[in-house]
Amino acid sequence: MELLLDPMFRMPFFSGLLLAPLAALLGVYLRLRTEWLAALAYTQLAAAGGMLAVVLHLPVLAGAITAAVLTAGVKGLSGRSGNDHFALAFLLAWGLTLLLAGFSHHGHHVGAALLDGQLYFTGQAHLTAGLVLTLAMILLLPWLHRPLLLARLYPDHFGLNQQRGWHYSVMFDLLAVLTLAVCATAFGVMATFALVFVPPWVAWHLAVGWRQSLLLAMLLALGAYLAAFALAIAVDQPFGPVLVVLLGLLAMLRLVPRRGGRRK
Repeated sequence: MELLLDPMFRMPFFSGLLLAPLAALLGVYLRLRTEWLAALAYTQLAAAGGMLAVVLHLPVLAGAITAAVLTAGVKGLSGRSGNDHFALAFLLAWGLTLLLAGFSHHGHHVGAALLDGQLYFTGQAHLTAGLVLTLAMILLLPWLHRPLLLARLYPDHFGLNQQRGWHYSVMFDLLAVLTLAVCATAFGVMATFALVFVPPWVAWHLAVGWRQSLLLAMLLALGAYLAAFALAIAVDQPFGPVLVVLLGLLAMLRLVPRRGGRRK
């Protein structure tokens, strides 16, 4: 308890407290769009951007965000959906990250930090980014919600009504990759992917209705984050792997029978 109340952990704690539910919230929308693998690709691309920033002697967070913005632009303008191209993007970004690590004296250490997570070493930049992203979600998601549902449930809606729909996709992709880039530099690549994948996956099974899915996913992510933060400090282990293991155990809730039968 003394370590949990230590001022050194105060800023990292609140940064993660903001970012964890945001990652899960995005995960529900990515699952709706059948693009849940995007989280893994986006976070690894952000890690590659962060590693490139290290080689160029620039801030890691700035490099990750730049890579995220470029990714959102390319993906949004391409108009493609599905998981196949995200799998290819992840593989290329993973290889690029490891190759770039060889061009810096401490590249391997930074690469390991991006993979394992460095939440306890985050500072004001991550807390500020978390606050900005939270505000952006509050302002933009109500506006994006209906077009995203229409694009999924009625793919021809915009074309038949002679309306533009690509800008909604681009805006959502930009919001997603910015959030995941910040999360990746705080939680690590795999922990961020676990936050995006597991809580929405469980909520999709247990919740009744869209709003309940969003709320349950955020609560599950928040609970796992709080438990992992305290447990990692207590057992003196890296935060990222502890969070991934707890989320893996949380996935066992998928075995709970759903009211009204199982959802397909």
